[in-house]
Amino acid sequence: MRWQGRRQSDNVEDRRGMPAGRLAVGGGLGTIVLLVVVMLLGGDPQALLQQMQGPAGNPAAGPQQVDPAEQPLRDFVSVVLADTEDVWRELFQKQVGRDYRDPKLVLYTGEVQSACGFASAAMGPFYCPGDEKVYLDLGFCEELQTKYRAPGDFAVAYVLAHEVGHHVQNLIGYSDRVDEQRGRVSKAKQNELSVRLELQADYLAGVWAHHAERTKKILESGDVQEAMDAASAVGDDRLQKQAQGYIVPDSFTHGTSAQRSRWFRLGLQTGDLARAKELFELPEDQL
Repeated sequence: MRWQGRRQSDNVEDRRGMPAGRLAVGGGLGTIVLLVVVMLLGGDPQALLQQMQGPAGNPAAGPQQVDPAEQPLRDFVSVVLADTEDVWRELFQKQVGRDYRDPKLVLYTGEVQSACGFASAAMGPFYCPGDEKVYLDLGFCEELQTKYRAPGDFAVAYVLAHEVGHHVQNLIGYSDRVDEQRGRVSKAKQNELSVRLELQADYLAGVWAHHAERTKKILESGDVQEAMDAASAVGDDRLQKQAQGYIVPDSFTHGTSAQRSRWFRLGLQTGDLARAKELFELPEDQL
């Protein structure tokens, strides 16, 4: 992917090397209110301040003990995030009729606390609608190459674009459509709706790639195949086969390898945001 020398997003929150529960001192009214609450509850505000600060009283506003070898990868995902901002801002203005709200990208190491709860890197990258943030442990990028056998920088770009796709779904209302059904339909039907949502995020990742290529000529030889390999590598059928030796289609929540790569390619080919709704209109056997 052609990315060097281009804009990096300002919406990157770097928590690498920080304990998952650590709070950063932001100052202002929020900190004052928090200290007052602690005092009213009989706590020690000085202890809280020490917890909110890094070693020797330095504010923990930035990453601690970060591997400098990760810097190129950090720069890369920051550029990809900026590209998604540019594409979705334009598409929202032209096709949705309102402004796009940028998500934050949280980089972390090992464990992280989000508005959706505590998570570990073993879960892989995820999007939390509660705080509108994408969470990524950069170590997953190496796992794509080693564990999932999906090498290449555009494999990483696909993964990030997929998670941003969940943010787009959240803003447009597709996520709410699925959430409203939880608890009201069977487990098998919930799984089917989850598959449709995930395939739609794959499609939206392809839509992003289409318009990023149209406006910035980002694609190099082999990039599309890298993304297709990554999409295929995280298909439910392949992951279940590797983990347990057999597959259980009714338990699928993300779609098969063939489905995931097919919907990404369709988004890449068409670049048509309006067609995303097809994922909730097609019969199950046509997904």
